[in-house]
Amino acid sequence: MRYKDLFVDFDDTLYDTYGNAVISLRETFDAYRLDRFFTDPQVFYDAYWSANIDLWTRYSHGEITRDYLIVERFRRPLSVGQGLEVTEPLCLEMSDKFLDFCSSKPGVIEGARELMDYLKQKGYRMHMCSNGFHEVQYKKLAACGFRDYFDTIILSEDAGVNKPSPLYFDYAFKVSGADRETTLMIGDNLQTDIQGALSAGIDALLFNRWQVSVGESAVKPTFVVDKLLDIKKLL
Repeated sequence: MRYKDLFVDFDDTLYDTYGNAVISLRETFDAYRLDRFFTDPQVFYDAYWSANIDLWTRYSHGEITRDYLIVERFRRPLSVGQGLEVTEPLCLEMSDKFLDFCSSKPGVIEGARELMDYLKQKGYRMHMCSNGFHEVQYKKLAACGFRDYFDTIILSEDAGVNKPSPLYFDYAFKVSGADRETTLMIGDNLQTDIQGALSAGIDALLFNRWQVSVGESAVKPTFVVDKLLDIKKLL
């Protein structure tokens, strides 16, 4: 067996974070009756996703704090509305409500449970490696029933740095007891997961959920799959 330890990203690799968040965002819109301020809900949704992508990218590179992200990802879309007073307390309250909705959703990526069963039966030690927030990730794990698959949970808040920082991976090896030579990173993000792993000196498998053009990228994963269950052919 070439690999013994698997560092596995959680959000949008196993857990359908995007799909669950789409549902939760609609629930949040309805809970706060935002139709009073947006004639078209899609305007709010589009503004949210634009802000969210930008903020999480900056957060993963240590450019902004968690607290700034939490407020700003709702301040930006709410500011597009008409007649709504956007305050920090409102953004924080809405964020809490949204995260409560999100973390209760059980939805996972197609094939995720079958893959994890397979990898567990094959004897791999599996370690969840995530930049997600501590309290939210454990709720998500409980909601989808994936906690018992993992030998260790390695979160950026515990590491003190985010993926793709080499310091995150140094922490992951310390906590997991894994060796670089026999460890494989599995993730959906070409920068935080794949580039981070390669820079840390370990092989990396891209689950190409977002259909990025790998051939045109400077980042070259060790393996690429379009479907999670294709990983069974490699491991």
